[in-house]
This record gives sequence, structure tokens and C-alpha cells, in this order.
Amino acid sequence: MKINSLNKYPLVWQKEDFMIKIFCSIPAVATGILLKTKKASFVIDPGDGILRDLHNEIGPENILIISDIFISHGHHDHVGGIWSLLTYLSVMKRKDDLNIYYPKGCSEIISIYKAFKEVYSKEISYKINLQPINSEKIFTRQSIKIKPFKVNHNEIINGNKKVAVPSIGFKFSYQGKSICYGGDTSYCDALVKNAKGCDLSIIEAGARNNETSEMHLTINEATNIGKLSKEYFLVHIPK
Repeated sequence: MKINSLNKYPLVWQKEDFMIKIFCSIPAVATGILLKTKKASFVIDPGDGILRDLHNEIGPENILIISDIFISHGHHDHVGGIWSLLTYLSVMKRKDDLNIYYPKGCSEIISIYKAFKEVYSKEISYKINLQPINSEKIFTRQSIKIKPFKVNHNEIINGNKKVAVPSIGFKFSYQGKSICYGGDTSYCDALVKNAKGCDLSIIEAGARNNETSEMHLTINEATNIGKLSKEYFLVHIPK
């Protein structure tokens, strides 16, 4: 069942207390996602505007209990809001550790972390734990099982040189329900495998035409993968 393919944000999916809200996913602008249960609050790909969206959605007190941030890759439209979120947590005197999971080799996250620590070294009220991921080993946070998987996302530099971007997707499982988030990727078997049978898949369709791309999925490719799940969202569609 296709839920949405027209970028009518926000997109919300909920089964009992397992909820995900996609505030937006606009290529080259911003992505921002909140995943929640009764016990957990995760942020996925904190693009520009994520602090505002979280403030409006869950309020200051609940922002403080966000335990984990999951990064699919380091492009600005997926991490552009992380600085303001980290700063806000310090201003609000957060005490608990914050975990940031990201693909190993993601230089953007490492650079942001180092710069943030340098600027606010005397003010940070909490510990930031960087958690680089380089395997598909399943781990559990706040009763949610997380399975990372490698996806294929590339960028073009110097006009024509293709370079692989460190990129991962995540499969979140909780009380018999599962959500697959692929992040930005071209067609890859890992995304097909992890989307199959999920209760919800969030699939990007960022190719600007319907020709096979090495950077993003076409709408046809994304739709076919989405149909492997019970329900799906198509996101990151160019305007």
C-alpha cells in the first residue's frame, strides 16, 4: 500500500506506540525525522530546521530525553541541523549522554563534532558518544532493535568524477513491527532485502528523471521496492 509520493509533509505512520514522523525530505534542502515509542525518542537525519520541528512537535522537555541520533550520510540536507540541536541540548543543561550513529568514514560528522567541542568546550553539559558503523551487526537501544545496512550513494565532483559517499540505511524493529529507512541511495540489493516484509519502508526517489541513476532511485525503482513492504512512503522527490 502506497501512502504518499507527493511530498505532502509531514508524513506520519503509527502502530500502537511505535511512531515515525517525517517532517520533511526535500533534496538539497533538508530532511528531518522523529522516531518514537513510549520509552524512546530517536532523531534520524537531522537536517536544517530539525530543532524547530522537534520544539513544535514534542516540546523542550522531551527534546532533552532524545537518546540517539542516526545519520544515513553526511550531505548537508541530512545533517544541516545537528549543530543547533547539539547547542540547544547544552543550553538546556542536558545531563545524559547522547549517541550519534553514522557510517564510518563520514567526515562531516567528525568535523562537526570536533568544531562543536572546540567552540563549546567550557559549556557542554553532556557527553557525546560518536558511534561509527562499519557492519550490519544488530544492536538494541531503548528496546528497539536497529540493523544498519550499507547502501550505494554517490556524488559527482569536479564536473564528472563519481565518488562513493559513506552511506547506510537502518531497519528499526519494535514489538513485532519494523520500519526500513534507506536514506539516499541508488538501487541496491541490501535495500531490497531489508524493505521486504517490513510494516513500513521509507524509500527515496531522488532521481530527476526515470533513467537509472548511480546517485538516487527513480520513482519506478523506489515504488517497486516500496511494494515489498506492507506500506511505504516515497520521499526526497525533486520538486
